[in-house]
Amino acid sequence: MTWYNRVTTDLSNLPDFIAHHEAELVDAKKIVKVYGNVEKNIAALPGTTEQYFSHLQEVEAVLNYLNIQLRKIRRKHFQKYLEGYNRALTSRDAEKYTDGEDEVTDYESLINSVALLRNRYLGIMKGLEAKSFMLGHLVRLKTAGMEDFSIGWY
Repeated sequence: MTWYNRVTTDLSNLPDFIAHHEAELVDAKKIVKVYGNVEKNIAALPGTTEQYFSHLQEVEAVLNYLNIQLRKIRRKHFQKYLEGYNRALTSRDAEKYTDGEDEVTDYESLINSVALLRNRYLGIMKGLEAKSFMLGHLVRLKTAGMEDFSIGWY
């Protein structure tokens, strides 16, 4: 069962989802670095990129699900204030009261946590793009005859 299915079935799985992806991001930061054999790095790059892109897609799907749930919650509270409040409220007033509801702010905090996770995966994807660009140019240099370069930290 995918993480998306687990989270959409039971929202109590969200902390485990976040913890799992945080651990994946720690590994991903190591993979983005360029070290060792250029050919091995280039050979592993497509599979690595696909792996982390699929993680990114899953995080975005969970984020979208949470946004849909937030809209439902906001609509429920908005309707409560618009129809069941003692005095007549404007739409803007009802919206302000809705934004202050604990359930709404809690969901917004969850969404913010998952959005941060998504942004970190986007950073990994940018790093993999840069790695691909750099390794591609190193291979071009190697085919042009410049064989005396090394990759590593100084």
